[in-house]
Amino acid sequence: MNAARKSEMQRTLRAFAFELLVYAILVAIYFFAVLHFLGGWLVQLETEHIRVYALVAIALIIGQAVVLEWITTGLMRMLRGRSE
Repeated sequence: MNAARKSEMQRTLRAFAFELLVYAILVAIYFFAVLHFLGGWLVQLETEHIRVYALVAIALIIGQAVVLEWITTGLMRMLRGRSE
């Protein structure tokens, strides 16, 4: 393996690790925000309307995936733009 390829691989691995770290932090923030703002309502919904609760939970999961992916992608683009 030549030096240029090894350097590229290390840079890619570092970028992946950083993106993973940022995504993990955002997921934790999202979890605690939902717990704080929607926790009581979700518990009540779960005990009274289990099917609606299931749909809301799935919507929250999909929404979390889409929004956090947009945020992470935007952050990575901004950071890559500054470094190049």
